[in-house]
Amino acid sequence: MSQAASPPSRRQLRLRSVTWALGAGAAALLLGLPLGLEAALRAGGCGFFYGLLAFHLQRVDPDDAHLQAGLVGAVCGIHSLGLAALTPWPPGLPLPAALVAVAPTVMMGLIRAWLPLVGAALLLHGSRLLAQRVQSAEGPTPTP
Repeated sequence: MSQAASPPSRRQLRLRSVTWALGAGAAALLLGLPLGLEAALRAGGCGFFYGLLAFHLQRVDPDDAHLQAGLVGAVCGIHSLGLAALTPWPPGLPLPAALVAVAPTVMMGLIRAWLPLVGAALLLHGSRLLAQRVQSAEGPTPTP
């Protein structure tokens, strides 16, 4: 006769939450290091908060992929808002010409800012999926 696993305690849930946050923060920080220390620290901070949010999202609705993708987008957007202006808006140019002048620099800056966070999200969710597969392959632990 097999017993159902007991739900995790509050202490275990807090430990998992902090682990997810630290894992995502460290991954984003490491992925951001090639872009410079300031970029790595910003990415690490956003990755930390992404990990906290991702853990609690998994507890609420683990099968909602749209919500997970929206979470990555929201944290990347928050991260982008904290970035310094990359290129000043050229005064006196018509709107299309000004956009052509500014857009390449802004897009490359945003891509560099987002890559560590997106990488951290992929690592975090990939490790979660791997842990679930390993756990399901082992099967239930027999109780004496």
